[in-house]
Amino acid sequence: MDITITAAILVVLTVAILLLRIFWLRIPLGFRTFLLRGAAAVVLLHLFFVVTKWGTTSTRVNAIINWLAIAGYELFIILFSRLAPKWLTSLSAAILMVPLFGASILFPLALVLRPDAFARVPIGDHLFYRIVPWSSGAGNPGVDLNIYYIPPFAPFLSRKVGSQPFNTEHCDAFAAYALPGPEPKTILARCPHSTAQPAKSEDRIVRLR
Repeated sequence: MDITITAAILVVLTVAILLLRIFWLRIPLGFRTFLLRGAAAVVLLHLFFVVTKWGTTSTRVNAIINWLAIAGYELFIILFSRLAPKWLTSLSAAILMVPLFGASILFPLALVLRPDAFARVPIGDHLFYRIVPWSSGAGNPGVDLNIYYIPPFAPFLSRKVGSQPFNTEHCDAFAAYALPGPEPKTILARCPHSTAQPAKSEDRIVRLR
């Protein structure tokens, strides 16, 4: 349901950007400059977060930055379609817009609707983890146990330093949790077996980056 609503919101945003294209020359120059500079800034910020694996500790703030980056990307693509020859640039713009409706884009955007769905669980030593569900589409869903570091000098920021996937085919993935590892800079990711499996757990050592 969240993905459907997110896709609908993205369609509305795209239509709004298309209307902006139509009336672009009627918009005051100062506001156009503000939109372009703001779009460039938020796209670069999002790219920085993606490349460096940094972000904020708030799921909602990360999702909002993601949405603003998508809006900025769409603005640049739509303005690109105003260049000549328009038949070629418009076709290119349409092709560049299609990937925005893929699951890998929509799922992070959907987090703005449920910012508290993935609880932050402290591990100690400025580390915490989140359990993020996923689906392979083949009837075997699972989770990513993502581990983050919070720098003491900026407690509102976090950096993804490790991840361990678990599949429900092998254990009770949605009951997975993390513990301090046996060695420095390691985390023990544990996934207990379900009641239909032997009484043990799937343990993985995650080395932090």
